[in-house]
Amino acid sequence: MRAVVFDAIGAEPEVREVAEPTAPDGGVVVQVHATGLCRSDWHAWAGHDDIALPHVPGHELAGVITEVGSGVTRFQAGDRVTVPFVCGCGRCEWCRSGNAQVCPDQQQPGFTTWGSFAEQVALHAADTNLVAIPDGVGFEAAASLGCRFATAYRGLVGRARLAEGEWVAVIGAGGVGLSAVMIAKALGARVVAVDRNPEALAVAHILGADRTVEAGTDTPAAVHDVTSGGAHVAVDAVGSERTSSDAIFSLRRRGRHVQIGLLPPVDGHPRVPMSRVIGWELDLLGSHGMAAADYPGMLALIDQGALAPQALVERTIGLPDAAAMLPTFDQATVAGMTMINPAL
Repeated sequence: MRAVVFDAIGAEPEVREVAEPTAPDGGVVVQVHATGLCRSDWHAWAGHDDIALPHVPGHELAGVITEVGSGVTRFQAGDRVTVPFVCGCGRCEWCRSGNAQVCPDQQQPGFTTWGSFAEQVALHAADTNLVAIPDGVGFEAAASLGCRFATAYRGLVGRARLAEGEWVAVIGAGGVGLSAVMIAKALGARVVAVDRNPEALAVAHILGADRTVEAGTDTPAAVHDVTSGGAHVAVDAVGSERTSSDAIFSLRRRGRHVQIGLLPPVDGHPRVPMSRVIGWELDLLGSHGMAAADYPGMLALIDQGALAPQALVERTIGLPDAAAMLPTFDQATVAGMTMINPAL
């Protein structure tokens, strides 16, 4: 099969022929119909994650099961499925309690195993991790749920417990940020979106952002101004020292910060303004994807038309373009999500 492969950290990715995967016990092989190109994929390519080489990236995916391993009871060949980017083992206390996103024995396609920038991908613990795609949801929309959309949903709903009428500051209007804008509006919140890219802010406005702020020298002051005292919830949807700090300083007292963007260390550890966290009694919350067990509530909102993740897909490309874009994706100004169709 064809796949995007890189042989060393920071090496130029290329499309090449590799062996087709086989279904593991308890797992499946999925023919990939759509897979997202995400900043997290760039982090792996840049060496910010522990990966084995050579490597095939890709963790947001949707497709059709082509092979089923022994022990799988809930799925069969021909099923349309997606999967969270964190796949639990299916056996531990966290998986049994519906919290596979923090499974200590988790696997992550595109990180701990070869991923979905390929025509096929193998997935383990299918009965725990796979999610059936409703008939009315397309492959691109379903693939967008696996990382950015589901992580934003859990961050706002499961972690921050966002309430109707509260202000949310979303720092970064890329795929995860625009997902957060859409979800917050569906929950009845007020949203201020922040980004350095005017085109991304225009998309955030179309998706329902009440106010937009172009990132600058004093982003928190601008957010405090438009929210009359600071946001109740702030989301760092980028993952940098600056954006995390801006999000935290954008909060009002007793506010809740959700860190979604991966935060690379500075001098060995991320620098976070803890004096503000302590003095204002802020809550710092991580959001590491969402377990398959929590998908029904999100899928119900999609079926009802309250959420439309397909609206976040800006472009669809093939594997060669994905290989070319990956090394520079940290600098991308794409407003929304880039999807890959391996058949192109």
